[in-house]
Amino acid sequence: MAAAMGLEVEDRPSDSPFVERVWRSRSFAVDRMMSVANPYTELVFWGGPGRIRVAVQGPESRAGLAPVPPDTWFFGITFSLGTALPQLPARLLLDGGIELPEVTDRRFELAGSRWFRPGFGNAEGFVDRLVREGVLGRDPVVAAAVDDHRLRVSLRTVQRRFLATTGLTPTAVRQILRARQAAMLIMEGVPPVEVVHTLGYFDQPHLTRSLARYIGRTARQLRRVDPAEPLSLLYKTEPPANA
Repeated sequence: MAAAMGLEVEDRPSDSPFVERVWRSRSFAVDRMMSVANPYTELVFWGGPGRIRVAVQGPESRAGLAPVPPDTWFFGITFSLGTALPQLPARLLLDGGIELPEVTDRRFELAGSRWFRPGFGNAEGFVDRLVREGVLGRDPVVAAAVDDHRLRVSLRTVQRRFLATTGLTPTAVRQILRARQAAMLIMEGVPPVEVVHTLGYFDQPHLTRSLARYIGRTARQLRRVDPAEPLSLLYKTEPPANA
């Protein structure tokens, strides 16, 4: 577990085709963070003394400051690209979210049913149940594009299906994931000029604009730790090849 910048964060990949990442964190001595752009839908649980809350969080089209409640734990399931809840269209979730009702210490309500609250170690079993009950699904066209499979549909169809499941165009998804990858490389010490070449940016000003829009940081700021304003979860990923 890594403790840094006002947040303790732990995350892991998943072998479920419906799950991109499982994560948990705890806030301390911080009241805001930079929420970086994110093409994924998430189911997020958080709580402190006396109350637990649950929300479905939509993709974020650009970076922005977000409040962080003090002394609060968080747990999230980040769904893979193309995975969506049919009852909650992407257009209702983009750059926002919907808080779920009827939450107790052990249960919460989703899609008209009551569910036991999952944990960091059993997230995939919970997701499997959502899939079996038809609450969660994955668009095969988007999944094929993400997995670099040959597509037998038109580019227009791919664009339409990305919009339906993420609220974003394939180009926007690619740009967001590339910016996230660029930020990770810079934070690891890779020079910006090398990042430009590796990830196919036109030049350094192009990289700078992308980082500002999607990460909310310059390359120089990414190399410094700001304990008063941490970044939301970042990890290595690859843009969809055929989107």
